[in-house]
Amino acid sequence: MAQGYVRSSDLPQVIPVFPLPGVILLSRGQLPLNIFEPRYLNMVDDAMAGDRIVGMIQSIGPAGERPPLMRVGCAGRITSFAETSDGRYLITLTGISRFRIATEIQSKAPYRQVRADFAEYEHDLDGPDPYENFDRERFLGALQPYLGVRGLDIDWDAAKAAPPEALINSLSMGLPFEPAEKQALIEARYLHERNEVLTALLRIDGAGAPDEDIPPSVQ
Repeated sequence: MAQGYVRSSDLPQVIPVFPLPGVILLSRGQLPLNIFEPRYLNMVDDAMAGDRIVGMIQSIGPAGERPPLMRVGCAGRITSFAETSDGRYLITLTGISRFRIATEIQSKAPYRQVRADFAEYEHDLDGPDPYENFDRERFLGALQPYLGVRGLDIDWDAAKAAPPEALINSLSMGLPFEPAEKQALIEARYLHERNEVLTALLRIDGAGAPDEDIPPSVQ
């Protein structure tokens, strides 16, 4: 259960959103954010005075004051907050549930707000998906060449021990995929579907990596 929310109807139906291309949040994932624009400082102030919920969603196309928004994002609760000496906010959002935008709300607030429909993703509130049929060897075999091509690395011992949901979701959030690819990951309804999307992206982007780059612990 996420922060006491049991059903989608328990969640606020109108939420502020933070549009950020290339960034997604998933249920139970943690996303650190550095907030410095005045309108988003205002958004955090208002959220902290209320239910602490902010929706992360990707914007589409060139940056601007009101870029179009993707249709699916994820609501998160501010679970960590600090203010710096220069007036920035350092916060952590912990994912609660994905939502589909029903409509954007017109308001006098400087930040954007939407009416969020959580019904399609209500199962996000059920708790971690154990994903008992997860093929970890296949997944890590796709992950290593991808990381090698980009000169990236991870803690392989942790990757071999982490629960499937934590591993798949943290990599979906953290790896540098294109916005459209990130959106495919967040919109995958269930964890096994996200695993298939993520594995396909890893294999496509990791194609051509030499076999000798794969450590024995992963082979």
